[in-house]
Amino acid sequence: MTILHFVNGVPRIAAAVESCQAITSLVGQYCSLEPLDAVKHCNDLYTACASAPDGRDWTYLTEERPATLEAFRTWLTKRAEEAHWVIFTIFCARRNRPVGLASHMRIDTVNGSLALGGLTWSPLMKRTIVGTEALYLLLKNAFVLGYRRLEWKCDALNSASRKAAERIGFRYEGTFRQMMVRKGRSRDTQWFSILDGEWPVIDEAISHWLAKDNFDEQGQQNQRLSTLLRPTKMVDGGVDRAAV
Repeated sequence: MTILHFVNGVPRIAAAVESCQAITSLVGQYCSLEPLDAVKHCNDLYTACASAPDGRDWTYLTEERPATLEAFRTWLTKRAEEAHWVIFTIFCARRNRPVGLASHMRIDTVNGSLALGGLTWSPLMKRTIVGTEALYLLLKNAFVLGYRRLEWKCDALNSASRKAAERIGFRYEGTFRQMMVRKGRSRDTQWFSILDGEWPVIDEAISHWLAKDNFDEQGQQNQRLSTLLRPTKMVDGGVDRAAV
């Protein structure tokens, strides 16, 4: 088991993990993230999400896609009020406008873990370098803050989410069967994680992939991220070690 060191009765790891709520912005080459402002960001986010021809992208989300701007505003306001979530609006640098949402969830500062979730990708960022970099910025920042375990969970039927997790370095841990009922259907939930000991190699691979010289003038990648991540090895998180 992991050995915890206590200082004045408090696990030392808690002192190393800073609050995600203090983040003002995360800036990359192709996108930036800033805390969700439901009033300021609503119209652009609605336009971006409404550019999809239908609501299939919302199949595995908690709600169906809001049909009108007012319904979207109500949904976004409710999302902004979620307790224990830190929600970010994703801005496309080229468009200079909001194109999606991502969140830190299940934030556990005592044990040093949190989850990436609440991912709402509009068609303006799906399967683009913006989506990859947005996830990378969230991962990198969480490990810099001192977290030692990052989680990803998805509906077992959501193959797109599963592929996205594995593509960026998450490892499959297992399936919680009949974990919940979602939209009138029994849902099995698959769990993935990245540990702090695995991050340096993943960080290097994604940084290399995001580099401008990895893309030609037409924006086509020279090396695939899966190729760069191939040498990564899973860390045995069960080995006894100090959690500092």
